[in-house]
Amino acid sequence: MGRFGLTRDEVISLVNEHITNENLRKHCLATEAIMRKVAERLGEDVDDWGLIGLIHDLDYEQTKDDPARHTLVTADILRQKGVPEDYIQAIISHNEAVPGTQRSSPLEHLLAAGDNITGLIVATALVMPDKKLASVKPKSVRKRMKEKAFARAVDRSAILECEQAGIPIDEFIQLCLQAMQEISDQLGL
Repeated sequence: MGRFGLTRDEVISLVNEHITNENLRKHCLATEAIMRKVAERLGEDVDDWGLIGLIHDLDYEQTKDDPARHTLVTADILRQKGVPEDYIQAIISHNEAVPGTQRSSPLEHLLAAGDNITGLIVATALVMPDKKLASVKPKSVRKRMKEKAFARAVDRSAILECEQAGIPIDEFIQLCLQAMQEISDQLGL
């Protein structure tokens, strides 16, 4: 067990307890896969970063009508579990609606970028004839990223924060797509 302080089974249990929406659970799995891939790329703790991605939206269903509270309920739960404060701050910072939120570390930038790119990649897969991640190419995601009307809710500026963490956008897209393709069965895509 790494610094996170919880096992993956414990995090999955929390996710299953707090998240009922199947698509949101899949989003959390996709974000976990992405965070593991970028942690590996940067030489960071793959397991810890993955768990941060897995649990980042734990309170979303509970707080969706009050965006400024999203992540703060998760933070309280994780503090009680002894999760390190820098990890908790990364989770809080992925939600810019929390007053005073500012991202500064590679972990914070990449969680925000990874959280947002999942929607763009899924939307790109869903316009493919077979609706499969295997059919998606990095250049397709890059092209769709430039189309503001496509997957309109996706924050493209947050995705571009990957560059502030030292990963060029084209490489980031490739890493994220590969991460999601590796768990395509779990994602149903």
